[in-house]
Amino acid sequence: MYLTIRHETSYRYEATVHYSIQQLRLTPASGASQVVRRWSIDAPGKLDAAFDAYGNVLHTLVINKPHSEIRLHVAGEVDTIALRDGRLPDDAGPIPLEHFTCATRLTEADAAIRELAGSVPSLGSASGLIALSERIVEQVRYSPGVTEVTSTAAQALALGNGVCQDHAHLMLACCRTRGVPARYVSGYIEPGDVAHAASHAWVDVWLDGTGWVSIDVTHAAFASEMYCRLAVARDYEAAAPVRGRRIGGREEQLKVSVNVTAQMSQ
Repeated sequence: MYLTIRHETSYRYEATVHYSIQQLRLTPASGASQVVRRWSIDAPGKLDAAFDAYGNVLHTLVINKPHSEIRLHVAGEVDTIALRDGRLPDDAGPIPLEHFTCATRLTEADAAIRELAGSVPSLGSASGLIALSERIVEQVRYSPGVTEVTSTAAQALALGNGVCQDHAHLMLACCRTRGVPARYVSGYIEPGDVAHAASHAWVDVWLDGTGWVSIDVTHAAFASEMYCRLAVARDYEAAAPVRGRRIGGREEQLKVSVNVTAQMSQ
């Protein structure tokens, strides 16, 4: 599939900002499941490129002069490859699998999460992961604006509402409490006629004998050629598309617009 992606992010500040630093994980990498044909980031300053510990493309933007807004414009085209039952045609990657069995602040399991994790007899198969996804979306209804990016899996489960990030964190928490390696994925999806945003989050789960299997918990389905991967990590905090700090500015207004269209590859 050939995906065309446009992603606009703007920050407007109530007062003057004197210094900003932002880390951008907004650049997909070519790999076994996708080939980046063209990609660009337009930012109000020089972008220093590197790779983070997970192998994600990382750009750092520093603005050390007074400013009242920041605008980021991302555009590109990516060829994606159909996945059989979500199986990623690559190896384990640079990080030991044990790293992805460790809980984080956002994926710490409480009694309710442990009960949810135990509601599916086996997480050692792709069908078991889909069954767990179905349980998660039954208990946490997709509802934008209820949770924050700082909300934990336990908080989302207690609220019974959340978004794709919360669904992903719940899957991670359930897998890890049962010793199954799982990692957070941020990226884009061609949304079709569903209401969910084109900016998306899902998970990869490691199955012995199979490798990484990519699961969209929100849709209780395997990831497919309609998905473009941006970054992987243990949770949202380490894979967030944009994270930063600033001096000044007081309150901010954030606007995000993402558009993804798909057509058959030539």
